Amino acid sequence: MTTARLPLFPLNAVLFPGLVLPLNVFEERYRAMMRELLKTDEDEPRRFAVVAIRDGRETAPTGAGMPDAVNVSAERGPTDGFGPDPVQTFHRVGCIADAAKIRERPDGSFEVLATGTTRVKLLSVEASGPFLTAELEELDEETGEEAGALAEGVLRAFRSYQKRLAGASERSLTTGADLPDDPSVVSYLVAAAAVLDVPTRQRLLQAPDTATRLREELTLLRAETAVIRHLPSLPAVDLTRAPTHPN
Repeated sequence: MTTARLPLFPLNAVLFPGLVLPLNVFEERYRAMMRELLKTDEDEPRRFAVVAIRDGRETAPTGAGMPDAVNVSAERGPTDGFGPDPVQTFHRVGCIADAAKIRERPDGSFEVLATGTTRVKLLSVEASGPFLTAELEELDEETGEEAGALAEGVLRAFRSYQKRLAGASERSLTTGADLPDDPSVVSYLVAAAAVLDVPTRQRLLQAPDTATRLREELTLLRAETAVIRHLPSLPAVDLTRAPTHPN
């Protein structure tokens, strides 16, 4: 069992291995985290853990996609918005992020570009410093039975889903040449690219193996495609561009 203690960045979003995460960091507790990460040697990974906040448990007004209603320059403690026992506020499976880019702006906020690397299980949360840290156990990705065949089926269903969602003539539609063939990579890409809510994405992240994740994605894609087929029209959706998450 491989464990590590890393800075913890809670979000109203789910990060998957291999997927890119842009962050707009303005709260002081997360600025402190980025300043600490910048102390890491350039040839070493600047790692932190991302966990999704359980639905209904976030009390801070600065979740992803929400306008900030408070003075963001005001100092907030590491547990503010997460209740008296933060570990109960977060989903227990998250993902390690490697920050390839951390750029400090003149106002002291940070622009961060990170990539998910490894799934982790949240064991404990420590709040004694300026930001949260967590004890984490790395989770192996088991393949499961028939993952290869399931991945092929999921890719076919995903192409059909994209066509229905974006329109068959949409030029930005992902082509077969753009999609991977590794089953685990397929499972993470589809989980991140499909239009799903946080609880569903979280369920896919913590699937016990790749085959289980792919089976659920196949069911979801077929169901969503059937629903879209009966709708009169939908705006084009860019499935390849991730939003920037405010902290």
